[in-house]
Amino acid sequence: MSYSVKELFYTLQGEGAQTGRASVFCRFTGCNLWSGLEKDRHKTVCPFCDTDFVGTDGEGGGKFANAQVLAERIIQTWTNTNNGGTNHPSRIKPYVVFTGGEPLLQLDEALIHHLHEAGFEVAVETNGTIIAPQGIDWLCVSPKQGDKLLQRSGNELKLLFPLKNMPPAEFEALDFQHFFLQAIDEGDDINHLPDVIQYCLDHPQWRISLQTHKLLGLK
Repeated sequence: MSYSVKELFYTLQGEGAQTGRASVFCRFTGCNLWSGLEKDRHKTVCPFCDTDFVGTDGEGGGKFANAQVLAERIIQTWTNTNNGGTNHPSRIKPYVVFTGGEPLLQLDEALIHHLHEAGFEVAVETNGTIIAPQGIDWLCVSPKQGDKLLQRSGNELKLLFPLKNMPPAEFEALDFQHFFLQAIDEGDDINHLPDVIQYCLDHPQWRISLQTHKLLGLK
């Protein structure tokens, strides 16, 4: 299987339970909820999407012929940017986050296997409309359309707030370790953060997820 990657880079995870962790981000092209083109934004269930996942022209992006080739690029991105974690080799485990778009349109067990062979922990950020393959070490599900949520278990559920017809209470019985609410970013004119704060105060099962990479000026 070949893979199309929008961008591949080294950074800090900015959201959720793994916030602050050094990571290789691999952003696949494509999504099953919308085309990513501005002309189609009004037709999608997530018009607030702020991610460019169209094409392969981003930093480190491109077409990769098979799982081994892409795994080697991910490994190289990790080792080239932090000396391979050699300061504490027994404590630091290399970490890759597959995101999109929708990464489960492309991520498969072959790629996961190659990365496990290299010692990586494999994380995924998905909209939950596709069942995840075996072997993922950290699974974050961020539903955008509740009636099509197929992946109903994982490590963390991250719900954007507020979403029409998707109250957080509908997700509280699902099999996740962590439950996060993240304010939808609709620009400076609309601020949903106070509502998220109040909801988490009233419903302690939920925690706030902030987009710290934006606050820090990271990708």
